[in-house]
Amino acid sequence: MTLAHETVVRTWNEPDPVPLRGTFILFPGRGESPQVYERFGKRLAADAYRVHVVASPSDSAEQAREQLDGLLAEADPEKPRIVAGSDGGAAFAAHLAAEGALPGVNALVLAGLPTTATAGASRDWDDELDARSFCPTHRGKINTVSLVRPGELFTDLPADWFSPGAAATVALPVLGLHGRDDTVSPLAEAAAFYAAAPRAELVSIAGGPHDVLNDQTHRTVAATIVLFLERLRNGGDLAPIAVPVTR
Repeated sequence: MTLAHETVVRTWNEPDPVPLRGTFILFPGRGESPQVYERFGKRLAADAYRVHVVASPSDSAEQAREQLDGLLAEADPEKPRIVAGSDGGAAFAAHLAAEGALPGVNALVLAGLPTTATAGASRDWDDELDARSFCPTHRGKINTVSLVRPGELFTDLPADWFSPGAAATVALPVLGLHGRDDTVSPLAEAAAFYAAAPRAELVSIAGGPHDVLNDQTHRTVAATIVLFLERLRNGGDLAPIAVPVTR
């Protein structure tokens, strides 16, 4: 199974004539093509968020950053601009935020955040599929269309993406999404990052493996993101919109 080095930004636009509600730019994870996120992109776009997926920073951090900067420059400054990432893409996004290198960005969404540069032991493709996603549709897609380079999920990430104490310097609002059964980046380790970030919320996904954006619960995860984005649109305090009534 091979994957061409994809450099094209993938975009899913809001439906015409629905007004744009915000711009959402996603960094993919290790070994992933931007096209891996087609289903996710279409779902958020249906709610009028323009979704762009850039090159994986694990392939080229410089190229991913250049694509991000270009998209942010073109985005409507009157609407929220959100930077997101999955796996290594989440680590890169968090690194940029900790460095104060995301001017004009209103929030972060991080999925399956790794907490260390050192990868776990390599696994065969069947075990890697289990670590990534239990969704049969998604597994079938990445297994037959060659959208993922096998084995790269278990390669080390740049050490400078994981500076000690970096979480405390992330000033942006952060939504974290993490599989409760993630064996690549255990939830308990990721929770420490979110606990240290001043404005972070962490949502654990029951039964979720590493790639929660593309797992069986992808509808719930996308809905959780939309709820966060709608709160963001209402103001920086992220006041709840849907509030359970206690009986």
